[in-house]
Amino acid sequence: MERAGEQGDAAPTADEATFAARHAPGCTTLDELDGLVTLCRACPRLVAWREEVARVKRAAYQDWKYWGRPVAGFGPADAALAVVGLAPAAHGANRTGRMFTGDATGDFLFAALHEVGLASQPTSRHAGDGLVLHGVRLTAPVHCAPPDNRPTPGERDRCRPWLSAELDLLGPRLRAVVALGGFGWQALLPALRDTGRRTPRPRPAFGHGAHVVLPAEGRHPHPLHLLGSYHPSRHNTYTGRLTSAMLVDVLRRAAELAELHPDGHSG
Repeated sequence: MERAGEQGDAAPTADEATFAARHAPGCTTLDELDGLVTLCRACPRLVAWREEVARVKRAAYQDWKYWGRPVAGFGPADAALAVVGLAPAAHGANRTGRMFTGDATGDFLFAALHEVGLASQPTSRHAGDGLVLHGVRLTAPVHCAPPDNRPTPGERDRCRPWLSAELDLLGPRLRAVVALGGFGWQALLPALRDTGRRTPRPRPAFGHGAHVVLPAEGRHPHPLHLLGSYHPSRHNTYTGRLTSAMLVDVLRRAAELAELHPDGHSG
């Protein structure tokens, strides 16, 4: 596959809208992809917001040096299960530099992952806290913290090549994906089509506990299970719309479908 910038036009700079579309498909490893993700400046509104948050900071975190950049996916390159959220939180992953780390949403998610046996510890405080994920990779359709936690459709679409490439690089070992919330569900389906997966039409409706099976075909030797869960946002967890037991049930089912044992290794 021709790599961006190898022939013809020069590779775009990180602040050009085509940066992800030109670079992501040429990545051959997740490490390479993750490194490029953190350089992206393709969405001016998101760049301005994430950097302003990192400059002003929250009072409780004045001693922190905020990450203030796009946040790459987190988890092993041979993961059989992927969990797709929405976007980094302004004072969570935008502060710590690790997906779902440093806020109440991450606390809720990692406690559930730990109960299922997919995380080495139930808390995720900072990038050097020793947390290890077993058989699962966490990512998002949008890699920069958005104002009010609401990316625009254009920002989502501009960022999609990163998600498509990440799912593609996980390769045939990927057996299940959990979408956290309707935004993740809607963003995930076209990203999976980008990898050559055939997705149902009309688009299946999102709901907690939704389960869709994408067939094995072509270069995908195994079916892929797509599951939905309400997003573990503070609003959903504080109101009881999503309980810990509900999230654990979805993650446990996904782990079983991915053929993961409690130690995170596939069977």
